Amino acid sequence: MTLSCDSPSAREPASGIASAKSDYPASEETFNKEFKTVSTAAASPTSLAKSRSTTALHLPGTSCLIKPQVPLSSLTSFRVGGPAELYIAPQTLEDLQISFAWAEAEGLPVTLLGAGTNLLVSDRGLPGLVICTRHLRHTEFDSNTGQVTAGAGEPIARLAWKAAERGWQGLEWAVGIPGTVGGAVVMNAGAHAACTADILVDTQVLSRDGRVNILTPPDLNYRYRTSSLQGDTRLVTRTTFQLQPGADPKQVLADTTAHMKQRHTTQPYHLPNCGSVFRNPGPYTAGWLIEQTGLKGHQIGGAQVAQRHANFILNCGGATANDVFRLIRYVQQQVADQWSLWLEPEVKMLGEF
Repeated sequence: MTLSCDSPSAREPASGIASAKSDYPASEETFNKEFKTVSTAAASPTSLAKSRSTTALHLPGTSCLIKPQVPLSSLTSFRVGGPAELYIAPQTLEDLQISFAWAEAEGLPVTLLGAGTNLLVSDRGLPGLVICTRHLRHTEFDSNTGQVTAGAGEPIARLAWKAAERGWQGLEWAVGIPGTVGGAVVMNAGAHAACTADILVDTQVLSRDGRVNILTPPDLNYRYRTSSLQGDTRLVTRTTFQLQPGADPKQVLADTTAHMKQRHTTQPYHLPNCGSVFRNPGPYTAGWLIEQTGLKGHQIGGAQVAQRHANFILNCGGATANDVFRLIRYVQQQVADQWSLWLEPEVKMLGEF
């Protein structure tokens, strides 16, 4: 019997999208080897990047290291993609400002990386400096206002569990969203007829020149799975949401758990993937269109359209970013030929394909 790569009998231990209470789909421990550290005064970023050495630069004014040739496949939920030419993971707003200033002074392009979900990174990797926000984690619940403020690197699913444990309603839908608060704000993440825009009070953003601004929903021009920050160079650093405290924690936890179980029943969590690949064009869902086109199980290289949910593409083992990219384009063309609809990717593609 031939098994689909997302058949229950062919399952592997979960290594793709994060489970409900895990922090991220990938761990920095997978690439955080023994780096020799030098001062930025001792080596130029250009020579560091081209040397492919394990020498890391200490960024003055911070506790951060700038690491060369960091494999992004270990930091993205698809488990594909080439290396970051240079990589840094700031832990504070000040670290971020210094990182931006350093990249500007060195003439380096900057790419922002959160939890690594909803992303497809080219096999060629990314030039310049990749700034990862996953260490910008903090949460503050204000019982007087019913508002919760979270750092951009806080996993949105973990925030949903924290709220549920306190009996705060409003984030139950987010328990299965595989990404960070910052990513949810930028793409207006949502599920179960709810979305980020429904509960956002304001968000703090950092411009490349170091300026900090506070934006409210009207500033963000929210629409289905997008905002004015999509494609913008500004970086979300923290966000405040309006929730409803005072409910029975047991009931909120039960509702949150039900949402999680529903997602695990209908979506493939057992193999690396990026979440939903295409936006729903309306009135149809992307998954329905792909399924009706007969593409469930279609495979290119190590990438396959999931049998369980056709709007997911799985890394069945050994897939490359190019495999995934070619499969995305194939699905788009087949759906367009049959339905005269062009599916727009929800996944963000970074680098050259």
